[in-house]
Amino acid sequence: MDTFGVILVLLAFAIGGVLLIASKKPDVFRVERRASINAPAGTIFAEINTIRAWEAWSPWQKRDPAMRQDYSGPAAGVGAAQAWEGNNQVGKGKMTITQSLENQKVTFQLDFEKPFKANNIAELTLQPEGNGTTTVIWAMHGPANLMSKVMDLVMNMDKMCGRDFDAGLASLKAICEAKA
Repeated sequence: MDTFGVILVLLAFAIGGVLLIASKKPDVFRVERRASINAPAGTIFAEINTIRAWEAWSPWQKRDPAMRQDYSGPAAGVGAAQAWEGNNQVGKGKMTITQSLENQKVTFQLDFEKPFKANNIAELTLQPEGNGTTTVIWAMHGPANLMSKVMDLVMNMDKMCGRDFDAGLASLKAICEAKA
């Protein structure tokens, strides 16, 4: 076998190894971050249940202040929606509130078009801790097909999205604590 043939065989084994490792990963993913905010659940709920309010604390808004945003449905609660299109750091997609439990939880359907297609669920859950403090849990979960599992070997979804969730929660904390 010549050098080119050896390289092809090694490349085939490498690709096969990556696919095998990726195929062993779970068929779903979940990214979750928490923050303790010194504000009552009602103050935080008003920020997370009103889609336009996200402009003040969303980490993606800061990555592309010129991002085009279109709002539809009611201003807050179930059916409120935002479609966006921005630079390569924010991509293109739409989020729609599908569940709104006052002072407890807001659930979103997230449909991404760019940089890749994906359909996920995101949730912001509020857990009052007493003394006016509330723990906010921001989670996103969805299916993990083979391609996303391979991508996760190179770009870890938990680290990538987790940083954004941490930044968003820090901004949300600053806004809510200033209002409390």
